Amino acid sequence: MATIRMIDIAVNFTDGMFKGIYNGKQYHVADIANVLSRAWNAGVDRIIVTGGSLEESKEALAISETDGRLFCTVGVHPTRCKEFEESGDPEKHFQALLSLAKEGIQKGKVVAIGECGLDYDRLHFCPEDIQKKYFEKQFELAHATKLPMFLHMRAAAADFCEIVERNKERFSGGVTHSFTGSAEDCGKLLAINNMYIGVNGCSLKTPENLDVVSGIPVEKMMIETDSPYCEIKNSHAGIKFVKSTWPSKKKEKHEQDCIVKGRNEPCLVRQVLEVVAGCKGITDIEPMSRTIYHNTCRVFFPQDLDSAADALLSGHLDSQ
Repeated sequence: MATIRMIDIAVNFTDGMFKGIYNGKQYHVADIANVLSRAWNAGVDRIIVTGGSLEESKEALAISETDGRLFCTVGVHPTRCKEFEESGDPEKHFQALLSLAKEGIQKGKVVAIGECGLDYDRLHFCPEDIQKKYFEKQFELAHATKLPMFLHMRAAAADFCEIVERNKERFSGGVTHSFTGSAEDCGKLLAINNMYIGVNGCSLKTPENLDVVSGIPVEKMMIETDSPYCEIKNSHAGIKFVKSTWPSKKKEKHEQDCIVKGRNEPCLVRQVLEVVAGCKGITDIEPMSRTIYHNTCRVFFPQDLDSAADALLSGHLDSQ
């Protein structure tokens, strides 16, 4: 199984569920070490830990420093953009994000600005005008750090694409993760230079979702779990293509070597790959996984491609 190499571009390791806490109640001990061990054994060789606020980005950076294969983002999620104003000094808040991002870059850990974007499904958390203002503001972070962007778009395609288009000179590329939009939304995103689309369980729920995903070119795709959320459930259209499974137990009966029922985790990114292949009618998953891996490196780990190219080149020269 481990011959296929994968990068999970979205894991919310700052979520309480990975500390054994569900809805404020402790059910089991923190188990990130076991979760990681399952991921590495499944062929995941890198994980990007998502930051969705200033505090969460600090925690994401601290978590990413515990393993050489963990990396993270720094940014503010659209539903939390009120934190800029609630801090009492939006500019100081912005500067704190910038210095955290720079610190993380020096440590070789921060690989993107995000999670930022627009979420019009959840305006009760943060109104549209504040979301737009601070989505736009975070392009300054990308510009100042030269980092790509890790983006979120829910029920906001027109405004989202307009803001991205307006700021296209200020960032080098990125991914619109956890994509659940229409084929039309997908087309708008793919028209943006160096924009990739992130697919997870939420992207694979309905036959309509599968139709849209089947039309995303593999050359423009990344895979993710967005764990502990967005698992592929038995009721989802994509489940029929899932081949890999892990033993699971309810959170009340937690066992270290089992996944927790109802809690997604990075080893399950393998299932996302299988469903994408299934809905595209691809039987040999390996070339597809290699393309997706390469896409991810191109955006978030460009130094890897440089060193791989150098190695190929020196190998080629040695053989002459």
